[in-house]
Amino acid sequence: MLYLNALGKRFGDTPVFHDVCLHLQRGEFVALLGESGVGKSTLLNCIAGLDRADAGRVEIAGTDLATLDDDGCARLRRARLGFVFQAFHVLPHLTVAENVSLPLRLLGRHDDGRVAAVLAAVGLQAMGARMPAQLSGGQLQRVAIARAVVHAPGLILADEPTGNLDPDTAERVLAVLRAEVHDTGAACLLVTHSAAAAARADRVLRLTAAGIVAVAACRS
Repeated sequence: MLYLNALGKRFGDTPVFHDVCLHLQRGEFVALLGESGVGKSTLLNCIAGLDRADAGRVEIAGTDLATLDDDGCARLRRARLGFVFQAFHVLPHLTVAENVSLPLRLLGRHDDGRVAAVLAAVGLQAMGARMPAQLSGGQLQRVAIARAVVHAPGLILADEPTGNLDPDTAERVLAVLRAEVHDTGAACLLVTHSAAAAARADRVLRLTAAGIVAVAACRS
């Protein structure tokens, strides 16, 4: 589902990372660790086509992002990707349910039952009519997670999805992500600082300035 080959990124003369190689199969849940500033979020943005790498190759479901313009990348994200951002990016003028349903609406689909199901899965079944301003940071994070998985994307990119959650809620949303991987055959790349979150993954990798190295295989 995801193939990275010798990916590199620089900011001016400063290298962020280089020679990043990674292959994610369908049905695989992979955690990516790394020190602050090593470029984990930048790597996710490059994978999603929100930023452009300076070297190397990104393929999603066999499509080389280098062959797509900005509109093409947007269409690919809409159809294939679910992205959980650190900053939530929940739209303040839409209700919780409307925020979660947005990926479906952009694809021309309407499925209130699916929206209700993912809200229940993240523990927000009673909050669909609320506005984002009425929610806590942890609740907004759960809205972002529900929105990322509602359209059953083939690839889920999650940037610190449990960073604003208490341990019990973090465990619940990790279970939601794993269920999506298991039930739909999606691949998930989870960027995290949390050892507990990483322990839920099939593989744990570490991003360094020189590339990606394996840390452990966590689950059978």
